Amino acid sequence: ELFRTKLKRKLKMKWNSNYYLILYYSLESQFSAFLPHRPLGFYRKITGHTLIDIGTGPTIYQFLSACDYFKEIIATDFLEVNRAFIHNWVHSEDKDGFDWSPYIQHVCKIEGKGELWKEKEQKLKRKLKKILPIDIHQSDPLGSLLSQPADALVSTFCLEAASPDRPSFDKAFQNVTRLLKPGGHFLMIGALEESFYLAGEVKLTVVPLSEADIKESFAKNGYHIHDFHSYNMPPTLKIGVDDVQGIFFIHAQKFP
Repeated sequence: ELFRTKLKRKLKMKWNSNYYLILYYSLESQFSAFLPHRPLGFYRKITGHTLIDIGTGPTIYQFLSACDYFKEIIATDFLEVNRAFIHNWVHSEDKDGFDWSPYIQHVCKIEGKGELWKEKEQKLKRKLKKILPIDIHQSDPLGSLLSQPADALVSTFCLEAASPDRPSFDKAFQNVTRLLKPGGHFLMIGALEESFYLAGEVKLTVVPLSEADIKESFAKNGYHIHDFHSYNMPPTLKIGVDDVQGIFFIHAQKFP
């Protein structure tokens, strides 16, 4: 509880969504050139009514392909500023906001269906029904805001970055698993062996996780792992804003 209180105070005072996006998601950063590929492969294998994104942050790339496979997408974040960022994008209320069009165009290209990127953008905005506050360290992370468990979860760089230690990560994992229906699917994208990252003036701690740690967490929380991939972070991307050693992608299914 003390950790959450301190983290919330630090983030509210110093978190900068624009700085975070420019640092990690601008075309110059090269950080996420490959990120849209794995979610596409995940969504092509499943379908359902509701997809919940755990810890959306100010980003949308993680569910760009989901609008073709789910009727409803729910974004969630701990910080009001990030929720406002997504709200403004959905409602086109921030003309100077981050430009996601290169990502949307790239996803349309790799999907190969000839869809115009503007059509994809509008479709996603229609499907993004709710933007909710979440606390992954509560046993019921969404409180009474969720009427029934989701068909699928996606989470990118969230649980390990919002937990002070491995036991807290495990507990948060257990908490978000309650949001998923039996037989539902979970795509997690995260950092390997990372201990910190920068976002504006704030330096945030991260729980360093190995591939074995990730697989163990899914197994002991009642999941069957369908797919696991990891990539080493190339030296050109090690520029001092974090100490991440690699990126992992895991697709798992909750046992019925």
